[in-house]
Parts: sequence; structure tokens; C-alpha cells
Amino acid sequence: MGIRVIRDGRQGFAYAGTLDPDALVEVMREARDNLGFATPDEHCSLAVPDGVAPVGMDLYRDALLDLSIDAKVQMALDLERLTLSADSRISGVESAEYSDSVSSSAVATTTGIRSTSRETGCFLSAYALAEAGGETQTGFGFSLGRQPGDLDVEAAAAEAAERSTRMLGAVKPPSGRMTVVFDPWVSAQFLGIVGGTLSGEAVQKGRSLFADRLGEDVAAPILTLVDDPTDPAAYTATETDGEGLATRRNVLLADGRLERFVHNSETARRAGTVSTGSAVRGYSSTPGVGIRAVAVVPGDRSPADLISGIRDGLLIQGVSGLHSGVNAVSGDFSTGAEGLRIRDGELAEPVREFTIASTIQKMLNDVTAIGDDLQWLPMRAAGVTLVIGELTVSGV
Repeated sequence: MGIRVIRDGRQGFAYAGTLDPDALVEVMREARDNLGFATPDEHCSLAVPDGVAPVGMDLYRDALLDLSIDAKVQMALDLERLTLSADSRISGVESAEYSDSVSSSAVATTTGIRSTSRETGCFLSAYALAEAGGETQTGFGFSLGRQPGDLDVEAAAAEAAERSTRMLGAVKPPSGRMTVVFDPWVSAQFLGIVGGTLSGEAVQKGRSLFADRLGEDVAAPILTLVDDPTDPAAYTATETDGEGLATRRNVLLADGRLERFVHNSETARRAGTVSTGSAVRGYSSTPGVGIRAVAVVPGDRSPADLISGIRDGLLIQGVSGLHSGVNAVSGDFSTGAEGLRIRDGELAEPVREFTIASTIQKMLNDVTAIGDDLQWLPMRAAGVTLVIGELTVSGV
């Protein structure tokens, strides 16, 4: 449990990893004592009820709690076995994992907030090792759901095997500017970074490339970006935020136009607006601000159809060092990548050991097509196939 005490703009906070009544008394005393060390802030205050009702979602499954440890281990072993048997070129499995989470939270404030939420989630993931001619490549596959019965072990194994074996024989692509296609796994990672820069906290601390651009066109007109933790398909869906307010669907970019930043109650006060139900916190921290479930509104064309219209380009299926390779203030990025060459509308030879570079601003404006393959991943973002008209590729 975590307790916040606010008086005259000063905040005291303390927490304990137990619900023991004696600990509650001690935590309350410590939070009050910590008031004396805080700096006054006129915007520091508790959230107040805003009249937005939580969207009722069925996000909790008893079946996950009923699954034994032995059954969880067996699922991971089955994933390893199926990955190894998926292709004769699979020489090993770097990892085969089952992971789950059970989350229950309750928020009560002296301003009148009383809210609870609970969710379950689980996923399988495998990293396959493919080998041929002394060369080894890796590939990742996964499956996620609310309960073990939602998981597809065979699909996760097949994906890991396919993504690793298709990289065998990879070469460096030529350097230059070319059309690049992000697969859902890659686009989700980029969108997670973009979503982070759309936090009101990041803007107010000077850590966002979108500061002072509210209301401007910042992306291609075909691009609409939404943060919607009320979508039950999202792995990170939840009914309430870290301050106990109802989560809600927030349109961040609409037809390329920057519509809003996400806020908790404190950053909203600083900005002269209202909370977007985007407070994030655990019991051991005070509320921050963040996206919960960001996604691009999908298009109506399949990935194969999008690729068929590209004469010369690259399909990117993996990136490395992305978070350290992006400057959130300038938007510049450069990251290692791997994938497949596109020639005359067909996937061709695998390519690796190259970098892709541009700026986030230019990349968003260079989106020329969006796939219909929206895929929720075990993170706070969904992926979809994106065609970027031009990125700088540094290979040979």
C-alpha cells in the first residue's frame, strides 16, 4: 500500500509491501513526517471525481489463478519442444518462457474517489536459434491472452522458427534512401516511444519533440494514433488509472494533427486542462503520466498487398538499441535493424547488420500506407504494418 498526504502544496509519501494494520499506522505516520521535507507546489493536489464512469470490462480470469506451477512449466517445455521440431534447421532454443500477472488495485481519497480494478494476463515467448553452414540466426515468437486457454503454443513456436530460419544467409543491404516497411513488432516499439513523448509530464519537463505543437499537423494525414486502455483486446487494458479516475479513449493524433497530450491531475493543472485518466503508478510510487495502450487506427490492406506495390525496399522485422538510439527532444534516431529485401513487390533475400535513421517527425510524415493487421503485443503498444516512404539505410 502507498499513502500520499498533501497539505499546503506539500506532498508526503510512504509505502509498505503489506496490508497489515500495524504497518498502515506506521506508513501514515511516515507520510505525514515526510511533508516536512517537501517543496511546496501550487499544482500538487489529489485528483477529484470528474464524472467519467469506468468502462466495464471483463479483464479477470480465475482460470489463470487455478493453473498449477507444474502446468506452467509444462507449457514452456511444450513451447521449446514444438519450436525445436518446427524446422530441421532449428539447432536450439535460447529461451522458452511462460509469464503471467495478476493485478488488483484500489484507490480511495479524501476528495471522494473510490475505485477498484483487477486484471489478469499471460503470454508465451520463444527465441529460436536457426543454423546452416556455420551461421546462426535468431527469431522471436509469442502468444498472449487473459488466461492460459487463450494461448496458442503451436503458433508461437512456428513464428519463432519462421522468423529465425528466414534470416539465414543474410547480407548487408546497400546504403541509400529507400522505402521501408515496419512489421507489427517493430512499429509497436516505435509507437511506444512516440507515445512517451506525448506525455504532459515529458512536455512540461522539456523532454518532448512535440512541445508547443498542439493543434499542428505532425504526421501524414492517413495516421490516427489512439491511446485506449478501455479496449479489452489490449494486453494492458484497465478500467481505472493510478489516481482512481476512469481510463478513457484518448485520440492523440487525428488525421496527422496533434490533438492532445496525456495527463494526470497534476500535469493537467499545470497545463490548464483536465486529466485524461492517464496517471500511472504502483503502490511504491507517486503518480506519473504515461500511455497505457497506444495504437494506430489500422488500414484496410493486407501486408502482402502493401509489399506488392514496392519496387525496391526493406521489410524490417527487428531493431536493436532503439530506446538508446532515439533523442526524445530532437526526434533524431538511428538504430540497428534486420529484415528482408523487397524486390518488385516480393520478399527477397534476408538482410542484417545495417542501420536505419531519420527523425521521428519525418518518419511520421513519411507514412504512406497502413496495414490491416493490428496486433496487440505484451507491452503498452499495438503493432501494425507501416510503410515509410523513405528512411536512410546504412549498409554497404
